[in-house]
Amino acid sequence: MELDKDADPPPPIEFRLDPASGVPTYLQLVQQVEQALRMGWLTEGDRLPRVREVVAGLAINPNTVLKAYRELEHRGLAVGRRGQGTFVRGLPAGVVPLRERAALRRGLLDWMCAARATGLDEEGMVAVFEDTLRDLRNGEVAS
Repeated sequence: MELDKDADPPPPIEFRLDPASGVPTYLQLVQQVEQALRMGWLTEGDRLPRVREVVAGLAINPNTVLKAYRELEHRGLAVGRRGQGTFVRGLPAGVVPLRERAALRRGLLDWMCAARATGLDEEGMVAVFEDTLRDLRNGEVAS
């Protein structure tokens, strides 16, 4: 058996598109990378999928992927290396360590279970969350 020395490991992210979202395709890619960084699914040094891999997987224009990667570079989150690909370079603001994120997630899950027990459905939970987040953003909630 002969090993292919040029074969890259599969990238740690697989993009998905929501054509009904109203968000431009390139921004959906950017947002997915940012989300993956916040959740710890991507870390500094990880290679993003090559442009041709994204184009083949999503049937989109290569320029759209290039635009997304340029935006990630502009935000300081990625760096392109000629002939090697695009790599994660930094983390977005607001990334917290895994231990703290896990504790926050448990607290949120407890809240969601309590909300469901009172009869609140998913849309109701989202409405309460967004309303509270808006109050927090506007300084109307004591921290």
